Amino acid sequence: MAVLLTGGAGYIGSHTAVELIAAGYDVLIVDNFSNSHPKAVRRIGQITGVTPLLYNVDIADKTQLEKVFLENQIDAVIHFAGFKAVGESVSQPLKYYHNNLTSAITLIECMEKYDVRKLVFSSSAAVYGIPKELPLTEDMPVSATNPYGQTKLMIEQILRDIHIADPDWSISLLRYFNPAGAHESGLIGESPNDIPNNLIPYILQVAIGVREKLQIFGNDYPTKDGTGVRDYIHVVDLAKGHVAALRYLDRGSEFSVFNLGSGNAYSVLEMVNAFQSACGKAIPYVFGPRRAGDVAECYANPYKAMLQLGWKTEKTLDDICRDAWNWQRKNPNGYWGT
Repeated sequence: MAVLLTGGAGYIGSHTAVELIAAGYDVLIVDNFSNSHPKAVRRIGQITGVTPLLYNVDIADKTQLEKVFLENQIDAVIHFAGFKAVGESVSQPLKYYHNNLTSAITLIECMEKYDVRKLVFSSSAAVYGIPKELPLTEDMPVSATNPYGQTKLMIEQILRDIHIADPDWSISLLRYFNPAGAHESGLIGESPNDIPNNLIPYILQVAIGVREKLQIFGNDYPTKDGTGVRDYIHVVDLAKGHVAALRYLDRGSEFSVFNLGSGNAYSVLEMVNAFQSACGKAIPYVFGPRRAGDVAECYANPYKAMLQLGWKTEKTLDDICRDAWNWQRKNPNGYWGT
């Protein structure tokens, strides 16, 4: 079975490619490398012994994307590609609406044209907006506090409407919480090509000496220590969740939604302390104002995924810290300069 990964050279995509290959799937990758690197694909080959077929294509370009479908017998798609920085989406909303929505619609049109109706969509916990109660379950009301989350919400609705119009589509929406960690080999990991937008790569860059100190956005939230609280999930566990979702869709045509999270909640300061222990170094930090679009707390109830997909997280916070530090230590500049 051949699976097309859009954005497959990225952080989550590359780890998912490894798990899919291990599970016996054929993997094709489409990526324009706007926030990824071709080295990730070669390293997938080092880990698995199989280097995925790679197309350097912007999926918003229908002509280029159709070429991929014409040249390959594709059975399913996992759609990762898209801009994902919350803060940037607030300051540049049009960039996010144009890229994320246009690329998704173009992909869906190509899938329909070439009779590929099995799709796993990379959604986000951002679709829950400001949670009214926690932990979050899939049946709770959805909204968004920033344009990034809004694009995820809009694509979810598009896919829901497509399934209603044509029930032959098999679609699974995976609402991620906070991916972290790296492959235990240290060959692939999170490698932002600019100032990191996520907490963990920023902590790691401070630990390795690339950056002087960490800026923590907000210390006045109504949480245990005033800093934001999130559900961190090891990226390998997250990748395995995609394999489980794909197998679930193999059973029949339906529309499904799953939280992929650990169900555990950690504050920013707790994460800083955990990484200090893992790398044996102090992580200097300063507090700054809250970041636009952020919420105080967000963590999952992952029971539905366990019940229906047979999936649950296996790795711990210690695993996240150890594997992330191993990646950063071996790749101080990520894929750039290694």
